[in-house]
Amino acid sequence: MSKTDAAYPFGRFIPAMITPFTPDLELDLERAQQLADRLIRAKADALLINGTTGESPTVFYPQKIQLFKAVLSAVSGRVPVIANVGDNCTADSLDFARDVARLGVDGVMCVVPYYNKPPQEGLYRHFKEIAQAIDLPVILYNIPGRCVINMEAHTTLRLAHELDNIVGIKEASGDLEQIASIVDNAPLGFKVYAGDDEITLQLMELGGWGVISTIGNVAPEHMKQIVDLAAAGKWDKAHSAHDHLLPLMRELFVTANPIMVKQAMRLLSFDCGGVRLPLVDATPEQSAHLATVLKDADML
Repeated sequence: MSKTDAAYPFGRFIPAMITPFTPDLELDLERAQQLADRLIRAKADALLINGTTGESPTVFYPQKIQLFKAVLSAVSGRVPVIANVGDNCTADSLDFARDVARLGVDGVMCVVPYYNKPPQEGLYRHFKEIAQAIDLPVILYNIPGRCVINMEAHTTLRLAHELDNIVGIKEASGDLEQIASIVDNAPLGFKVYAGDDEITLQLMELGGWGVISTIGNVAPEHMKQIVDLAAAGKWDKAHSAHDHLLPLMRELFVTANPIMVKQAMRLLSFDCGGVRLPLVDATPEQSAHLATVLKDADML
C-alpha cells in the first residue's frame, strides 16, 4: 500500500444508505441512526448518505441537513460520513455543499447534472466550481442511466488531475473500457468505485478501488467480504462469494432502486419504511420472489 493509499480516508466498502421513513413518509431519523450503527457494526469503511439509494430527489435540502446531522451524531466519528450534495444546478449545489461542509461531514459526493444534458465542458466547470468552494474531499458520480449523459473518461481525468480535493469517482456507466481508462490514467491516490454491485469484481480486477454499494444495506457483511477478498488478491474466493450473492444483487434492481432494497429490509425485520412518490412500494408478487432470493442467499 502506498502512502497515498494509507492516507485515503474512505476505504473500499461504502454502503449507500437508504433513507428511512415513518409510515406517513416523514424522515425517521431514529431509524437512520440505527441503520448507520448497524452498517458500522458490519464493518462498513464509510457511509454515503442520501444518494440515489437514499432517495435524494425527494428529500429536500432542509430534510437533507436534518438527516446528515442525525447520522453524524450516531456515527460519532467511528467511520467517515460522505454526504451527497449534487444537484442539476451548479449554483444550488455549490451553496448546499458549503452548508453541508459546516456540519462536519468528511466528504461529499456530486452527481453528474441530470436533465440539463450539459456538454463535457459544462460538466468540467460544474464540478470544478463545487470542488473549489469547499475544503473537503469530493467524489464524482457518473450514472448515465439516470442522468441521460455520460461523463467521459477525459473529463473525469481532467478534473482528477487539476483539483486535488477531487479524490474519486463512483462509476455507474457500466462501460469497462471507460473505467479502465480512468484507472490507468488517474493521478496517484484517485480512487475508482463501482457504482453497480454487480461489476465490483470486474472493476477491482482492472485496478479499481472498491464499491459504493446498494446491496450493502441488505447484506453488508457479505459485500464487505467480497471486497476484502478481492483487495487481498484472493480472486477465487471472491468470485465464489460474488456468485452466491449475484442473484440478490440483480433482484434488488428488478424495479427502480431503492424499492426492492426497502422491501428486503422489511423482510429482514429491519423495516425502514416505504418509498416516496413517484416511486411506489414493491408489489406482493415482487416481495414473494424477493423472499425466495433472500432464502437462496441464506439470509432468510
